[in-house]
Amino acid sequence: MTTDRAAARATALGISAICLWSTLALLTRTVGALPPFELTALSFGVAALLYLAKWLVAGEDVRARLTLPAAAWLVGVGGLFGFHLLYFIALQLAPAVQANLINYLWPILIVLFAASGDLRTSHVLGGLAGLAGTVVLVGGGGAGFDPGYVLGYAAAFAAALIWAAYSVLSRRLARVPSDAVGGFCAATAVLALLCHLGFEATRWPSGLGWWAVLGLGLGPVGAAFFLWDVGVKRGNLRVLGSASYLAPFLSTMLLIAFGHARLSLDIAIAGLLIGGGAILGSYEMWRAPPQAAS
Repeated sequence: MTTDRAAARATALGISAICLWSTLALLTRTVGALPPFELTALSFGVAALLYLAKWLVAGEDVRARLTLPAAAWLVGVGGLFGFHLLYFIALQLAPAVQANLINYLWPILIVLFAASGDLRTSHVLGGLAGLAGTVVLVGGGGAGFDPGYVLGYAAAFAAALIWAAYSVLSRRLARVPSDAVGGFCAATAVLALLCHLGFEATRWPSGLGWWAVLGLGLGPVGAAFFLWDVGVKRGNLRVLGSASYLAPFLSTMLLIAFGHARLSLDIAIAGLLIGGGAILGSYEMWRAPPQAAS
């Protein structure tokens, strides 16, 4: 019973990470048109300070928390820095809803990457449905396909690829403690700052933008990664795999609710195709295993 309760608690923490991620697009849009390297440095800097405060309050050895295998640093920093940089670029170069839904092809990609040689019909059909949703999203209806947004669409898809690869590779690093995310956040902040100083002109947030930066660092760029790590290592993976597909729906609804986008038939159809394809493609993840005969 104790084990079941611990697993249920870990699963709940993983689902809370999904809810935090659904605010990423809204908070990014609220920050305003900050250079992507600068925004990455600021948000991950806040996240790194959050983890540092946690370690100091708990009386933990900070150096021990940062002593990790080289592979862990490569996967962690490459995934966090690469994904968020491309995601922030996508939201600045393409309409928010389109970039957001393209980015949320990552659940399908995770299923396809994890399937390896055991690729099933449900995986193929799910991937095709997601591709169809993307085609509808960027090529049909109201706004149509605008060549001016090509770089934004490409950045969103590249972000999805990187996050899928990061998630699959992280499963091979199960022995790395969840607090390692704090080190990844700190390294990502430093890299982003160096790139900002070398390639961008500083443009500070104003008004609500500062609160949005704080919100990014505390939530979807900070605590969410720790909560997700706990969830996937100790919780119910089938439940978390299914629940992760709530993120694009919640994220898009938040953008619409706060006036950053308008609901249209194309967006509704694309959202259904991408979400439905992700659920279909992950069928083997959330299907209950057969009960053994007694």
